[in-house]
Amino acid sequence: MNAELAQTPLHSWHVRNGGRMVDFAGWSMPVQYSSLVEEHHATRRAAGLFDVSHMGRFRIAGEGTAAFLDRLVTRRVADLEVGQIRYALVCNEKGGVLDDVLVYRLAEEGGEPFFWMVVNAGNRAKIANWIKARLAKQSPAKVSFRDETAETAMIAVQGPAALVIAAPVCDANPAELDYYTGAVTQALGQWAIVSRTGYTGEDGCEIIVPAEAGLEVWEKVLQQAKTIDVPEPGVKPAGLGARDTLRLEAAMPLYGHELTEGINPLQAGLKFAVNLKDREFVGRDAIAGFQDDAAMLVRVGLELSGRRAARQGYTIFAEDRQVGEVTSGAFSPTLERPIAMGYVAREASRVGTPLEVDIRGRRESAQVGKLPFYRRKT
Repeated sequence: MNAELAQTPLHSWHVRNGGRMVDFAGWSMPVQYSSLVEEHHATRRAAGLFDVSHMGRFRIAGEGTAAFLDRLVTRRVADLEVGQIRYALVCNEKGGVLDDVLVYRLAEEGGEPFFWMVVNAGNRAKIANWIKARLAKQSPAKVSFRDETAETAMIAVQGPAALVIAAPVCDANPAELDYYTGAVTQALGQWAIVSRTGYTGEDGCEIIVPAEAGLEVWEKVLQQAKTIDVPEPGVKPAGLGARDTLRLEAAMPLYGHELTEGINPLQAGLKFAVNLKDREFVGRDAIAGFQDDAAMLVRVGLELSGRRAARQGYTIFAEDRQVGEVTSGAFSPTLERPIAMGYVAREASRVGTPLEVDIRGRRESAQVGKLPFYRRKT
């Protein structure tokens, strides 16, 4: 393992407990502990515990913060009430996606509201510099920006039993939060943010605490998991491998795959995260211009008929015509068959359309499937 890789506050725990560590966006991260499939099933049936401390975490505060952020992201955030969280995109002037982010509006007890932004690990420096460059143009400066990634740990508890095992950790019970809301609270006596959010398609929460408290919170959740009865394979720590198959089944886009600076939010199927009316933000006019672009490739789901998985970059065909490319693919542990996402020409995007994917020189039959591939029952 490269000694120069960044390490999360839980790194030593991962190594001691059999985590297979890999380089992910410059961080030493566990891709799995036991097996990807076991960790995937644990999350779907009981709960998975994920170290997501590599994700960037920014605190943005000051009198003009709401208006400032509203001019940067695709979704209206100026009207967020304390406790609300919104998924949004940061775009360039051409409408390409720089990152997808979560924007929180929070408040310390008895304090002024502030905003919190969670960004992808690989885009942390890019988005921080992008925001700071725009802050430098503010005169007088009314907004402060602080990158708190290194000072904090972030833990995701996901699955049907997630809220039960996380509840004893936080003073604010995550089960009492609405979906996509959060609160400043305490976790085991330490300052914390708890939010009912996640990236697996399951219910659950994410807990942010000071870096020095991360291990105690992690171990407390695992200890609490031993006190309840859950289906096999039980509650498991889970790595990046299971996180990827879980989000793929839930059709959640991943930056660098379904989202890039060459892809705009509309073709990615993220119209819900774009508010064009009565707003100005970076990339707004370019995105508006894409609304009637019939030549634009669009994101679809693919269900493959064989057993081989389609991977990023594989070519998609309609008969003998190349119509697109795979962006993510894997064998689905839940559905027990290969699934994928990709971008295809609009005329080939209707659910049920027969297609083929070139997998290492051999065409495999596929069809456009309905997204998401998996949706939890409750």
